[in-house]
Amino acid sequence: MQSVFSKLKNAINGTVKEKEPLAYHTTMKIGGPADIFIEPRTIEDLRKAMDVIVSHKMKWTVIGRGSNLLVADDGIEGVVIKFGKGFAHLELEQELLRVGAGYPLVALATKVSKQGYAGLEFASGIPGSVGGAVFMNAGAHQSDIATILEKAYILFPNGEMHWLTNEEMKFSYRTSILQKERPGIVVEAIFRLVQGEKEAIIDRMLRNKAYRKETQPWDSPCAGSIFRNPLPHHAGQLIEAVGLKGHSLGGAQISPMHGNFIVNSNQATAEDVLGLIQHAKDTVLAEKGIALQTEVEIIGRK
Repeated sequence: MQSVFSKLKNAINGTVKEKEPLAYHTTMKIGGPADIFIEPRTIEDLRKAMDVIVSHKMKWTVIGRGSNLLVADDGIEGVVIKFGKGFAHLELEQELLRVGAGYPLVALATKVSKQGYAGLEFASGIPGSVGGAVFMNAGAHQSDIATILEKAYILFPNGEMHWLTNEEMKFSYRTSILQKERPGIVVEAIFRLVQGEKEAIIDRMLRNKAYRKETQPWDSPCAGSIFRNPLPHHAGQLIEAVGLKGHSLGGAQISPMHGNFIVNSNQATAEDVLGLIQHAKDTVLAEKGIALQTEVEIIGRK
């Protein structure tokens, strides 16, 4: 481990730390330490880091802004790679938008809307970064990433990077090919937007953002939606219907605002959150006969 740490320190520009608490890097403010934590500044730094990681057969995990993520209390084995400011590059040429995986989704939606480009208004209230949004086909307000993605630059487990087209991504509701069938991590994305009337685009974006703030606990530490909607039902409504809105376990609470959000209300642990998730699953299944599936990604030592 020490050899890998030293080689990474020498190989890349950017942050390289040992035993970095991941609670500092998740929107839920929960998570134990990473054996090694790195934040490369460029794609070339990432390539160099992957050469070291793969050659030493180290386990590795990529996080973005740490939303839609629950990290175990015992942390994550191996190397954790965070796409930070160095991966927040942006290039807009006519209607094609090329953007790094680390770009915050809300900031991106705001920026392009104000320039009169439509297509990302649905994302104006979605926390997280571009990479995670593409990985899970994030969506809201009857739209999603699949509707605008041209192609994505993917980092695969063997350290190689390739472009995948929209069709090759095999998008469906909150999923892509990268989650199970062909594991990989989004490094960059190219979106196709549409020029339109700036005032109307901004108005849609602001209305979507306002709706999120009125209905979801945006100012509390949380990971976003916990469960996928078992369409045509909605997970939040099912959880509310079985009386679990506001229910607490340890320092974690099912949000009183929205049943599909769990907030870190008082120094919650990952075990607190996992307990609430299981309780919600069991209760909804018993009373409604519907099996809830998690949307939040649960990672780390078991």
